[in-house]
Amino acid sequence: MSVFMLVGIGLVTGLTTVLFGFGGGFVTVPVIVWADAGLGADAAHVAVATSTVVMVVNAGVATAATDRGTVGLLRRSKTLLFLLVVGGAVGALAARWAAGPAVQWVFVAYLAATIVDLLARPGFLRPRAIARSRRRGEVAGIPAALGVPIGAIAAFVGVGGSVMTVPLLRRSGHGMRTATSLANPLTFAITAPALGVFLVAGTHLDASAAIFLLGSVDLGAAAALLIGALPVILILRRRPPRIPDGVHAWSHLALLVIVTAATVAASLRHA
Repeated sequence: MSVFMLVGIGLVTGLTTVLFGFGGGFVTVPVIVWADAGLGADAAHVAVATSTVVMVVNAGVATAATDRGTVGLLRRSKTLLFLLVVGGAVGALAARWAAGPAVQWVFVAYLAATIVDLLARPGFLRPRAIARSRRRGEVAGIPAALGVPIGAIAAFVGVGGSVMTVPLLRRSGHGMRTATSLANPLTFAITAPALGVFLVAGTHLDASAAIFLLGSVDLGAAAALLIGALPVILILRRRPPRIPDGVHAWSHLALLVIVTAATVAASLRHA
């Protein structure tokens, strides 16, 4: 896969970061598996680690460019943020020791379970009126106790947790635009500690089979993806598109289906 193609795919990750709260993991994991196929079974480990770099930067830039009033909704969620950090570190450590194919298929199962949940349970595609009893500025719908499992699962498969946090925020009464915006700082809390783990892991990998490896991270691929993503994030955060809430929710689901299919194809190719 050429560097120019990675830059083009980076444009897509920038779009998903702004519109869906995905820091890029859902797109970059299958892409890096294909790009670093020469690593064999280790391609999944590199994909997860490289995806984490992209998400840390994308989520950080998107959070910085988000309206302060929206980000301020998290000011009563310090315990949740702390536990997401813990979960991110735990998940990254687990991913370091897991078999590459296992990581890929856990990623597929994670996406498939989410798709079924969004279709089966009300509140996401079919939002209903929800009485808001939360105090002003408090984020409801994500109990702090879920911080560790959300962070651990997300870091293990190389995503930012938005596949869980966006539906939880939406079912608590937030519209898609607010839910996806809040997903970015939550993603940053998960991916920042995970990145530290991945940068010191994987020194046994064959560096000649990737663009530029540091630990388990393919920095060359990450740089190409970010070159494409960052301008899109900055532009769309300044001029966010107006998308009907229902269309936004269905688009979120459609993207998950597409990424699941791409990941299955990549996994079968390397089976």
